[in-house]
Amino acid sequence: MLIPLFGKSILSKSANVTAQSRVNLYVEIPSDQDRSPIILYPTPGLTLFADLTGLPIRGMYSRGTSLFVVQQAALFEISTSGVATNRGTIGSNTGRVSMTDNGTQLFFVDGQKAYTYTYATTTLAEVTDADFPDGATTCTYLDGYFIVEENGTQSFWISAVDDGTSWDGAEFDTADQNPDDIVRVFADHGELLVFGDSSTEFWANSGATDFPYSRLTSIETGLAAKWSVAKFETSVMFLAKNRLGNVQVVLLNGYTPMAVSTPDLDTLLNQYETTNDAVAFSYRENGHTFYQLTFPAEGKSWLYDGTSGTWSELQSEGGRHLADIGEQFNGKTYVSDYLSAKVYLLDPNTYTENGQGITRQFVGRHVFKEDRQSIHSFWLDMETGVGLATGQGSDPQAVLRYSTDGGQSWSNDLMAPIGAVGEYDTRVIWHRLGRARDFTFEVTVTDPVKTVFVNGFIKTS
Repeated sequence: MLIPLFGKSILSKSANVTAQSRVNLYVEIPSDQDRSPIILYPTPGLTLFADLTGLPIRGMYSRGTSLFVVQQAALFEISTSGVATNRGTIGSNTGRVSMTDNGTQLFFVDGQKAYTYTYATTTLAEVTDADFPDGATTCTYLDGYFIVEENGTQSFWISAVDDGTSWDGAEFDTADQNPDDIVRVFADHGELLVFGDSSTEFWANSGATDFPYSRLTSIETGLAAKWSVAKFETSVMFLAKNRLGNVQVVLLNGYTPMAVSTPDLDTLLNQYETTNDAVAFSYRENGHTFYQLTFPAEGKSWLYDGTSGTWSELQSEGGRHLADIGEQFNGKTYVSDYLSAKVYLLDPNTYTENGQGITRQFVGRHVFKEDRQSIHSFWLDMETGVGLATGQGSDPQAVLRYSTDGGQSWSNDLMAPIGAVGEYDTRVIWHRLGRARDFTFEVTVTDPVKTVFVNGFIKTS
């Protein structure tokens, strides 16, 4: 009997409602639902691209054939082949860096000062204009102006036209429709988003001669975490905070924030002690657009798939995912390592993280009957014959645990082979699983092989 093994949910507020979870897997819903209405595919692995050695990277930004990275007190320019060139030093050594550019100058702020790097002359310089609001933590570029917030105030400032070195003490305005300070400035689709703690204002270039930006509207939804903002498809996604103090992930639909996180995920997020340190980036791979959100203090990473509308958990060796900052470069997605100065390619054809194994795991839907049922066999339909030629993964295994009490407790581990290389007719099957009204199946694969879960079948009596 075919069973609807996979759903779109995550662990509910009660495991008896659903105990579903996905770790390092994402959902695909086939257009013709050939063998299954839902397939689980592996999330990308990590391939080493560059190693700058030392403390973790503070900021990344791409321009043409160069990836610019701030690491400790240095600005590096990395080529498409991963060769890093030191372009100079700045005055700080730690803390996140916000970066943008105008095609001629790379501009960035570190929470203390601002810096420009001129592409044509490969010159790095500190912004020394006395009118620059030192302490800016974020920057963006729109309509010829670099824009920064004045940290701890409601004010944001603009540079001279296409010149990040020149600032006028009169060229600022205030996002004061609500009494919260600015958290971040961010440009999208020709508008300036000024995020506050409990509100967000939208500004646009009005063409005025004194100060060119004017407020369009505002919403009573604020930014819960400065570094959680990311462009997503044709809009912007971020970890939001509402007037009641709760956090949730939203996607802007025009000026309306639409909830993307589910009630079950919202319940989990609002149980976290710390959410204002969340970091995020977005990317597109294999026809799916993803938003990856990490809570460093909690050691948790979540992945939203905009194509299927589902959430999955990401883990690296049991903790948060290694990726911290993401950037599109040379047609691919590159990420920094939160533990080191490494830069990785986010690689869908790699099944390790720089050589370290990746655990793939799902908990399926409840298999429930009013009367008790005996399961003589459970066959997991998945891609088989994926073993490696040598080493770990040459005899890959799937590990089953099952629950007969609604996902409250679990059986011992039961192993089944996935199939050595080329053994495509391998059947992943377990026998004599007992008798109960409710079965829930958890399957884990730790071998560094392609892991695709298709469906499940049970033989009962």
